[in-house]
Amino acid sequence: MRKFFETIRNIFSIEDLRIRIINTLGFLVIFRLGSFVVLPGVDPSKLSEDQPGIFGLLDTFLGGAFSNASIFGLGIMPYISASIILQLLTVAVPYFQKLQKEGDSGRKKISQITRVLTIAITLSQGTAYVTATIPAEAVLVDRTFFTFSSIIILTAGTIFCMWLGEKITDKGIGNGISMLIMIGIISRFPGAIVAEGLSKGLEGALLFVLEIVALFFVVMGVVMLTQAVRRIPVQYAKQVIGNKVYGGQRQYIPLRVNSAGVMPIIFAQSLMFLPAMLAGLWADSSDLAASIGQTFSDFTSWQYTLLFAILIILFTFFYTAITVNPNQIADDMKRNGGFIPGIKPGRQTSEFIDTVLTRITLPGSMALALVAVLPAFANIVGVGNQFSAFYGGTSLLIMVGVILDTLQQIEGYLLMRHYEGMMKSGRVKGRSQAVVA
Repeated sequence: MRKFFETIRNIFSIEDLRIRIINTLGFLVIFRLGSFVVLPGVDPSKLSEDQPGIFGLLDTFLGGAFSNASIFGLGIMPYISASIILQLLTVAVPYFQKLQKEGDSGRKKISQITRVLTIAITLSQGTAYVTATIPAEAVLVDRTFFTFSSIIILTAGTIFCMWLGEKITDKGIGNGISMLIMIGIISRFPGAIVAEGLSKGLEGALLFVLEIVALFFVVMGVVMLTQAVRRIPVQYAKQVIGNKVYGGQRQYIPLRVNSAGVMPIIFAQSLMFLPAMLAGLWADSSDLAASIGQTFSDFTSWQYTLLFAILIILFTFFYTAITVNPNQIADDMKRNGGFIPGIKPGRQTSEFIDTVLTRITLPGSMALALVAVLPAFANIVGVGNQFSAFYGGTSLLIMVGVILDTLQQIEGYLLMRHYEGMMKSGRVKGRSQAVVA
């Protein structure tokens, strides 16, 4: 405990770090306050708190702003959608590949295109949000005027959230966009744990304690999955420039076991609503369609769980393939005079990296699928719906990833000022010593 308080004191003794933490907290408070500001012309008492399907997932990411019909009702999600689209285009379209290789100027152009695409997506999603999710009885003004004004306000709210995220990244600590999503998810945790405790009562106090212990071990497992890397040694040839010798060092290529992050779960989750939706079109005329719709509307059914896990494994391989390019890694190593001991530079190096990546992606995808379906298993054994959502899935992966990245940045400030760091060893566990770009 003494070590913990000493670390806190060291953190706040660094002026730059202290200012950044205070700025981050201030921006997050603004974001949370905006989540409770309801759109003009809406009666909040007539809104439904329980959102079905993908809407419920969005509401979790936005900390209830979606169901509250807030001015931040769409939050940062359109920006994330635009970023994903640009990321996929960078792989498939030569023009965007060229921009990515142009350095800072190319990244600025991609950033500008992302912002413009964000506005377009927000206008589209805002229209659907206002017309489909806000009931007519909750609107107190003329519907046409309300739709037009709300779309403008929602777009402005998303742009403001995007600005807040950029300010957190620039003036605060951590990745701003990820921090906004994380704070929305965490805001649900106190209410979920209180509701779970009250539902268990005194008779179920021991069971509630066991649930907390199980959650702790699940979080530790997700931390291990997030941090696990396969390090490939890279040797750099010595170069004599003038009277000095450069190179000759051994570094590592850290290939993550879960290189795809949370994206496979997001992609799979978006597709899992299709079976129930399509079956609903023929539910009145076909008993089979009605049965399929009912089965895939229940996320605890074995059919839903099996299909969900298979989709996650497939999307993990797909997303890893488009984000990690063995050919580019091999070319960069060759250009910088690096090689893997025992492997020839060039094509053989690329094939070796691809083989290693395939071997670690398979167990990584299975572990990711297990994390994704854990909330269903938790719900089956008696954990409440709200609390079971924190036993895995996208929410837990995002929280763990953002917290680890933020801790790494804080640790960097401590080590730079010659403090011991967050851990007794001086480094956050699982972080790589060197990265080959």
